[in-house]
Amino acid sequence: MAARDAARRAGPARQRPDPAGKHYEEEEEEDALPDSDALPDSDDEVDLDKPRPIQIVLAHEDDHNFELDEEALEKILLQEHIKDLNIVVVSVAGAFRKGKSFLLDFMLRYMYNRTSPCWIGGNTEPLTGFTWRGGCERETTGIQIWSEVFVIDKPNGTKVAVLLMDTQGAFDSQSTIKDCATVFALSTMTSSVQVYNLSQNIQEDDLQHLQLFTEYGRLAMEEIYQKPFQTLMFLIRDWSYPYEHAYGLEGGKKFLEKRLQVKQNQHEELQNVRKHIHSCFSNLGCFLLPHPGLKVATNPNFDGRLNDIDEDFKKELRHLVPLLLAPENLVEKEISGSKVTCRDLVEYFKAYIKIYQGEELPHPKSMLQATAEANNLAAVAGAKDLYSKGMEQVCGGDKPYIAPSDLERKHQDFRESAVKQFRSVKKMGGEEFCRRYQEQLEVEIDEIYANFVKHNDGKNIFYAARTPATLFAVMFAMYITSGLTGFLGMNSIATLCNLVLGMALISFCTWAYVKYSGEFREVGTAIDQIAEAIWEQRDPRKVFFKLFEVLRRRTIRHALTSVPRQRLPSNNNKKKN
Repeated sequence: MAARDAARRAGPARQRPDPAGKHYEEEEEEDALPDSDALPDSDDEVDLDKPRPIQIVLAHEDDHNFELDEEALEKILLQEHIKDLNIVVVSVAGAFRKGKSFLLDFMLRYMYNRTSPCWIGGNTEPLTGFTWRGGCERETTGIQIWSEVFVIDKPNGTKVAVLLMDTQGAFDSQSTIKDCATVFALSTMTSSVQVYNLSQNIQEDDLQHLQLFTEYGRLAMEEIYQKPFQTLMFLIRDWSYPYEHAYGLEGGKKFLEKRLQVKQNQHEELQNVRKHIHSCFSNLGCFLLPHPGLKVATNPNFDGRLNDIDEDFKKELRHLVPLLLAPENLVEKEISGSKVTCRDLVEYFKAYIKIYQGEELPHPKSMLQATAEANNLAAVAGAKDLYSKGMEQVCGGDKPYIAPSDLERKHQDFRESAVKQFRSVKKMGGEEFCRRYQEQLEVEIDEIYANFVKHNDGKNIFYAARTPATLFAVMFAMYITSGLTGFLGMNSIATLCNLVLGMALISFCTWAYVKYSGEFREVGTAIDQIAEAIWEQRDPRKVFFKLFEVLRRRTIRHALTSVPRQRLPSNNNKKKN
């Protein structure tokens, strides 16, 4: 490791022709490709004089959220000489520990030495640029970009800005499915070429994850009527079957056509995955790359020197990198058919990260969690169906009115049967996970029962007449009470009763009009609720007790206020005498 660190500090070598032009010599240049052993912290000022990887999307592992370093992104992309140029973004994404950063460093060598036929470097030159290392633990987190944006002249005479992007590896032990989907979706949405880095083969789970991640990205984008993403390049690392499909682009093309072919005898799920991938990308490609050799995989001190890499790998690498980055092959970033400048990309990054920081999008789930949810929801639906069918036999449809007490007893019986059936179904997710769905089932059954109660009450002829009967009873009671209190000289109470009588009469007329015309239904509902509240107090003892209390208090108050008025004159007379 010490040798590798020393080699990195020495800086990379560029190839240059000797004066005779017959062979290439290695020249050590300290500023050719800078060391990147330590990334700058987000709080540090981004130094553009020394090109290095800059983290623009920060991953917060404690709350599994992502944050955009806007200052760093703006300082790189809003430089005066590039901000109005159309941008080309090449990103590499895929599972962790599969050599994404290692590949990007060879892309950097090409960008810095693209005019040289030996851009791949010298045999003893350590590989520097984006941080990478051997081992089984992840290296990159969030999203990083190279701080130097390359300005390239295309064959048509236009200048474009080329940006290289490295992404956090998916499916490590510290990232959730949502984390992986967010990083992959962000990189796909903002790149013009997404390199999907895979190991050895394209397996069905690779396609399913691609479907999930791209759909998560498509949800965050505005509704568009064309394919949302541009170029997807499947890069199959460590390809071991060159006798079936040759290394390189042509072999990859035939292999990809075979893998993504939609067949009539395929299961619908497999067909949908392939149709989805075709519908998301404007261009699909595949490149088969051989294994770099045992020294690369097993030597802990490997630092990227070409001496330690197999010839087949180097040969195919010389074809792959120009295929992505040669001026004639550059793909400019487009969104909704419009080309994107460096300035525009900053705004798109800000908009997209806000969407993923919010709660508007559904959270992606693991296959086990999604299957367990579907399994439990199916069990809930079956149990609810059992309960509903049982209650329909008791009080549904044209069944006659049933006493509320009998209906509640039936409800309890069917509720227990439904919960018992839910528990008897074999479900995934564990006891604690399934308990939440049982509680959900019990709540939904209670809601269904409330609807059956209303339906049953509607069959009671007296229930339909409850509001007019209640209002008529109030009017009659107020009329009698008004007459009695007026006869006894309690004029204030009589006036109050007449007021209530008038309000009840107006309510009755309004209710009748609402029921006849169907208009002002909110007013009719309010009158029904008031009448129902009064109906709940329909026990004569409650009504007469309340009425007696009101009369008793009024009588005592009347007596207390009349006695002092009689004594005041006599007291005044005594004082005068």
